[in-house]
Amino acid sequence: MARARSPARDTAYEIYKLSEGKKLLKDIATELDVSDSQIRKWKNQDKWDDQMNGNVTNEIGNVTKRNGSLSAPANNDTLDGSKSSKKEVARKKRSGNPKPKNQFSQRNTRSLKHGLFSRYMPQETLDIMGMVEDSEPADLLWIQIQIQYAAIIRAQKIMFVESKDEMIKEIKKVESSELGDKVEYEFQFSWDRQATFLNAQSKAIGELRSSIKQFNEMAHDDDERLLKIEQMRLGIDKTKAEIEKLNGNNDEGPIEIMISRKGGR
Repeated sequence: MARARSPARDTAYEIYKLSEGKKLLKDIATELDVSDSQIRKWKNQDKWDDQMNGNVTNEIGNVTKRNGSLSAPANNDTLDGSKSSKKEVARKKRSGNPKPKNQFSQRNTRSLKHGLFSRYMPQETLDIMGMVEDSEPADLLWIQIQIQYAAIIRAQKIMFVESKDEMIKEIKKVESSELGDKVEYEFQFSWDRQATFLNAQSKAIGELRSSIKQFNEMAHDDDERLLKIEQMRLGIDKTKAEIEKLNGNNDEGPIEIMISRKGGR
């Protein structure tokens, strides 16, 4: 059974239309008590700007015929009664209105923004661009912070090293010949994997701290996301301290094997 269309969907468009597209989508979301992403989704799916442009086009088509008071004077007479040359009259007929009103600014702006992109980008990418078109820079930065933080947490599970004796053996290359198959293996020792993990985490944490600093400078003092940022900061400081501790105590180095003869001195 198809899902019923939300009444707020049409109401949101009417609010956007009455404001001539100037009202922020997040303000419309607050007024209708829905999420910002839902408003962006409706705007993109229902093509609000295209609907508004269509209305403007129809209004332009309904041109009211004016009285003859402003029509061109008969023959070659000018408005002040003086005579004008045939060349001057022809020039005026060609030139039309020297200062016409720009009635297509909104449509042309949309064409400049999306027309070039549509030639080189897939539709899915254009849809995402439409959803974040009216997002504030702080909102986009907040999404990036969440992605970076999630990647750091996930990496701890993927690159976890259980013990110093752990070793991973993987097939690197297989060559077949008449004499049989030749298999080349690659060995990953625990200290190599741990060092790679620590370097990657240190770099990722540095980039995340930079993003958080930018967000603190852009966000308002009453932004509730600042509390979540503080929680992230505590987690980052804890992880960084653990990495520094491991780097300080990591003096194991490669394993050396010494072979001596039995009974030798």
